[in-house]
Amino acid sequence: MKKALITGITGQDGSYLAELLLGEGYQVHGIVRRVALEDPQHRMWRIRHLLEDIHLHSASLESYPSLFNVVRQVQPAECYHLAAQSFVSYSFEDEFSTLNTNINGTHYMLSAIKEAAPRCRFYFAASSEMFGKAAEVPQNEQTPFHPRSSYGISKVAGFHLTRNYREAYGLHASCGILYNHESPRRGFEFVTRKISHQLARIKLGLDSQLRLGNLEAKRDWGHAADYVRAMWLMLQQEQPDDYVISTGSCHTVREFCDIAFSHAGLHYEDYVVVDERFFRPAEVDVLMGDCSKAQNVMGWNYDRSFTDLVQEMVDSDLRFVADQCRAGIGFGSQHDQSH
Repeated sequence: MKKALITGITGQDGSYLAELLLGEGYQVHGIVRRVALEDPQHRMWRIRHLLEDIHLHSASLESYPSLFNVVRQVQPAECYHLAAQSFVSYSFEDEFSTLNTNINGTHYMLSAIKEAAPRCRFYFAASSEMFGKAAEVPQNEQTPFHPRSSYGISKVAGFHLTRNYREAYGLHASCGILYNHESPRRGFEFVTRKISHQLARIKLGLDSQLRLGNLEAKRDWGHAADYVRAMWLMLQQEQPDDYVISTGSCHTVREFCDIAFSHAGLHYEDYVVVDERFFRPAEVDVLMGDCSKAQNVMGWNYDRSFTDLVQEMVDSDLRFVADQCRAGIGFGSQHDQSH
């Protein structure tokens, strides 16, 4: 039985990837912080249904010895490095933490694989934010990087580290340049989940408005469950390489709001308030990917509609908030992530 090791297994992508790998017959191992093991109710809500089927190990991206020990113990055939400080707006508030955690964590994982499990295939979760102020639309694997946040900068560094370990040490190391991918498991801090969750609270009479930043920002939004399959396909290829994973279509935040509120029988104009506090210091206006290489080389395709994605998130949050109300919680401003 092949072993797979996932960093960031408690996140949106990690949870979907763990499900996929279990379905493919893998023995799945995940790296989590000790605080997650001490508070699984709130920190492991996305993988609670998998806990009896996976193996969790305590380690930190800030500690090379702890990561090395896990890799040496598990001896994975495949390693998926998903863990990162991934909320772009937060990276403007704490640039040092974002850069240190993301760059060093990637370097530590690559080094641990090289030293303790050199035949392990490695996946690095790169990001469309690396393109930032893109020189062309759509972007592909040859488009120059121009990141506009410390998060994007940290992902560029991780991309080059991964490629360097591939070229210098012969690791089977690939990068997935993933565009925005969403689902009902998305964190509440991201704009898509902020919209669907706050809309549910408005619909149920718990709130009266939704405050957002730039409604004209355009993004290439796909579904996380389909994107993790692309991750897996990369490590099944004979040769490691880098791939853009995207839908090839673009939508504004305003469009997302329109579809979401309409699905709930409301008009977004009656509730959405533009708040300059949520504008980025350096805005990224248009990100749209060209995934032709992934289609041609790996046979990966994306065929879900944007409307279906938005409506799935709205339906999920309507159920979630309603359940909170029945349980007598959810009336304050704090989000309970234990669903």
